[in-house]
Amino acid sequence: MSFTTTFLVIAVYVASPGDWVPGTGYSVPGTRYSGNAWDTLRTAQAPAPKPVETGPQPGAQPGTGTQPNYQIGPQDELRVTVFDAEGLTGVYRVDDDGFISFPLLGRIPVGGTTLGATQEKIRTMLMNGYIRNPQVRVDVQEYKSQSIFVSGEVRAPAELRMTGGMTLLKALAQAGSPMSSASSELTIARQKKPAPGAPAPPVPGGPGSPDATEIIRVNWRDLQTGRASDIALQDGDVIFIPKAQTFFIQGYVRNGGSYVLEPGTTVEQAIALAGGLTERGTNRGIKATRTVNGKPVEVSLSLSDKVQAGDVISIKQRLF
Repeated sequence: MSFTTTFLVIAVYVASPGDWVPGTGYSVPGTRYSGNAWDTLRTAQAPAPKPVETGPQPGAQPGTGTQPNYQIGPQDELRVTVFDAEGLTGVYRVDDDGFISFPLLGRIPVGGTTLGATQEKIRTMLMNGYIRNPQVRVDVQEYKSQSIFVSGEVRAPAELRMTGGMTLLKALAQAGSPMSSASSELTIARQKKPAPGAPAPPVPGGPGSPDATEIIRVNWRDLQTGRASDIALQDGDVIFIPKAQTFFIQGYVRNGGSYVLEPGTTVEQAIALAGGLTERGTNRGIKATRTVNGKPVEVSLSLSDKVQAGDVISIKQRLF
């Protein structure tokens, strides 16, 4: 007679308060979870990552396509990535009151804060009993709260929504680019803002007051040719491209007419723009009719003199 011995191995799960019992859907008394929250956090909790003390992990910084100092505003759409927690990763729209509704954490105030600060806030809240050492990244998927204005001699003047890393050249391209009648110099009117945490300005005209405006002058042709660095724009910037100033040249030049006056243009350069002297033209005795104090005045010019807006330059015939 033979006997078969059966051994029954019972695995005992020892849990401390706050731990989940895998496969049960329940937690040990004292936990902060309930219902099916395990389904949301299962991937992030098992196996639990070891705390890292040496610094931020990959993905801990805001996206490179965004401005690090960009302040989040109402109706912006944020993409929040919680690594190894697909149930928490998603796109969240900022409400008019500056809050987003986030799973497990509820409503979180993010309006007026930077991407980095929001990222750290979510990470800290998740560490408070939800995920061990969470890795969080926050990017702006769609900008809707901030804008700039482009007006003047462009093909499509408009209010433009800010995008990540919006620069002056990008704004001009979106506005259809400057027209041929545009001046090479444009202005950016920028509202001065107080430093974060600074008190309100005590007197009118102080930083942050309505009449505190900084005017930035830029030669956009230099930007296009790479002779100057592109400029990062800020919320509320007003870009104005004025109509170019002109001068008129006539007489013994090959192509007389009206030309755009670039800053610093000399009489010699003006003659070159007009195709140069004809065979019978001379660079001596050059005269110009110029408006001074509202009255037309005839002035004598040398080749090195600067041309002024509205000048009518006359090139004489040589005697021999």
